[in-house]
Amino acid sequence: MIKEKLITVFTPTYNRAYCLHQLYESLLRQTSTNFEWLIIDDGSTDTTKDLVQGWMDENKISIQYVFQENQGMHGAHNTAYENIKTELNVCIDSDDCMPDNAIELIENKWNKVLNNKNIAGVVGIDIFKDGTIVGKSLPQSITSSTLYNLYYKYKITGDKKLVLRTDVVKKYPKYPIFKGERFVPLGVLYLMIDQDYQLACLNKPICVVEYLADGSSLNIFKQYKNNPRGFRYSRKIELKYYKSTRLKMLKVLHLISSTLFIGDFKFLKNNPKKLVTVFSLPLGILFHLYIVFKSKR
Repeated sequence: MIKEKLITVFTPTYNRAYCLHQLYESLLRQTSTNFEWLIIDDGSTDTTKDLVQGWMDENKISIQYVFQENQGMHGAHNTAYENIKTELNVCIDSDDCMPDNAIELIENKWNKVLNNKNIAGVVGIDIFKDGTIVGKSLPQSITSSTLYNLYYKYKITGDKKLVLRTDVVKKYPKYPIFKGERFVPLGVLYLMIDQDYQLACLNKPICVVEYLADGSSLNIFKQYKNNPRGFRYSRKIELKYYKSTRLKMLKVLHLISSTLFIGDFKFLKNNPKKLVTVFSLPLGILFHLYIVFKSKR
């Protein structure tokens, strides 16, 4: 009987055949084979399908390929979670890769905490190709934390990599799909998980990142403009759970701007901070004009 793998490495991809090989090659080098690779092809029109089929024919690692009509990153995450059967999962983007011992590090860390039902997974370090840490390391003094506290209590910075329990992820709502939009901030799921669980801290690199010119991280103002319903959905959840007054105020301004982009003026529907939103309308309009200006550059 074949033992089920522990981890699914899932990769949403759209027209990234030119760089996807870097991730494949890093997975071939892993010191532990206790994983499978799930590729969610989000409507690619390049040679991605043929490329992946060639790798599947090589049969060097376990690969599952799923094609869907283009929905955006969050839609690809929804599809991934529907197809994942392993205990853990981690998203490695199509322009990123993994250090050779990443799966082994995750596996060893998980074996130490798997009996703790308050742990939703593992949070590890992202590094650049030259080995530099993205932002700040995790605090050496803590063994577990919510993601929110890591950023706003312990003041870490930079992207971090999350390895999540699949059964935990499936307890929470899917990312909504809005017609004509292709982006919902992924962090809203992690924020909801934060309310019930913590993450085990793995202060070692498990992802090597590269921010490409066609990636969402470098096009954020255009994302605000082109995906206002997705951002408004996100802001309302953030207003519900964020503790910082400053952060809540910023999210109110974002919510106002998203609503202005949509043009339905439903500022207050399902809004946990109705009064603050009303008083913030003038500043929100100015903030909206700033986003409009930045999105054109």
